[in-house]
Amino acid sequence: MTIESPYPMLSVAEALATVLGQAEALPAQRVDLSAALGLVLAEAVVAPAPLPPFPASTKDGYAVIATDGPGDYPVIGEVTAGRVADFTLTPGTVAYITTGAPAPTGADAVVMVEETEALSAVQGQRMVRIHTRVKAGADIRPVGIDVATGQTVLAAGERLGAAEIGLLATVGAAQVAVYPRPRVAILSTGDELVEPGQTIAPGQIYDSNRAMLMAAVTAAGGIPLDLGIAQDSAAQLEERIQQGLQMGVVLLTSGGVSMGDLDLIKPLLERAGTVHFGRIRMKPGKPLTFVTVMANQQRKLVFGLPGNPISSLVTFYLMAVPALRKLAGWPAPELRRVQAHLAQPLPLDAYRPEYHRATLRWASELNNGNGGLLATSTGSQSSSRLLSARTANALLELPQAKGALPAGAVVSALLIGEIDG
Repeated sequence: MTIESPYPMLSVAEALATVLGQAEALPAQRVDLSAALGLVLAEAVVAPAPLPPFPASTKDGYAVIATDGPGDYPVIGEVTAGRVADFTLTPGTVAYITTGAPAPTGADAVVMVEETEALSAVQGQRMVRIHTRVKAGADIRPVGIDVATGQTVLAAGERLGAAEIGLLATVGAAQVAVYPRPRVAILSTGDELVEPGQTIAPGQIYDSNRAMLMAAVTAAGGIPLDLGIAQDSAAQLEERIQQGLQMGVVLLTSGGVSMGDLDLIKPLLERAGTVHFGRIRMKPGKPLTFVTVMANQQRKLVFGLPGNPISSLVTFYLMAVPALRKLAGWPAPELRRVQAHLAQPLPLDAYRPEYHRATLRWASELNNGNGGLLATSTGSQSSSRLLSARTANALLELPQAKGALPAGAVVSALLIGEIDG
């Protein structure tokens, strides 16, 4: 007797739309600037004051009155960064000034030090020769030239990198409202699994999925929470699942979602919440299951990932990463899609679209005579062969069809890593 799955077979696009429809940005939090790197702003940041807040020198040199022109002048004082001059410049006088220092009252330009010559003092008065004529405003940044009062320096939805953090500090923002990193509980399942470093008995293997997924969650901007390994026991699995639902806003399980007698995850998840799908038309990763559960008055997202390492990782990238991004406030959470040229022929699957692991690099010249991205397969695509993901930075979206794609064919690719070269 053939066992039929009760779940319809969804396309990847349908499944992803379902996942993103259930994911909502987490409530915003205010955090110190030192903790904001990589997070997404929940509200716009407006400059409370102009930048610079005073006319500032852009060079080391001499503050002058532009109409005075070249000549020999007494240096009546100096002003350095962080200090305000206690004198006023009048026609026929100059003042030494350093980069970033406020221009003294009366000055309307700066002559850089390379265009000057120090002279001997006259009756104890410091002197300097100005060699060039400058226009008013030369080498002085006006008030507000970089940032005006009330200007929006960062909009809601922007992700904070190093430059953005610097900009926030520039306008004096010590704390910002951001969407927090999602907390993700991770559970491995199976009697055969053993912690790395322990002794393996016959029939057992090391648990690679949990370490892999914890690293992947961190790389995706989440906070991984370790639930350990659960044996193929309904009671133990249910206890760990409930624990995970209390700990995180997302729960990842790996293994136990196929059709075997010991594949217990799907029935447990059915009782816990709403199963939105239980099969995906894709290779690898067909048994992927997605469930939502209400716990602690919050909707929790549960991904029942397949047990084979590659199936687990590929489905994590395709479904869980966009979900984590949306929870973290990304306006466009989907994986970035690019076009790439195949470096070698690739066989197609007649029954399911395939997400083929590949390494993309920039090639300055392809068969068309132009530059572009070149996709090189990582080799055997077996769902148990984690080596096929070792150098992969993209998933090639190969269509469901008979035959093969020739070398040079252009395919779409989803980025899962950085492109070198």
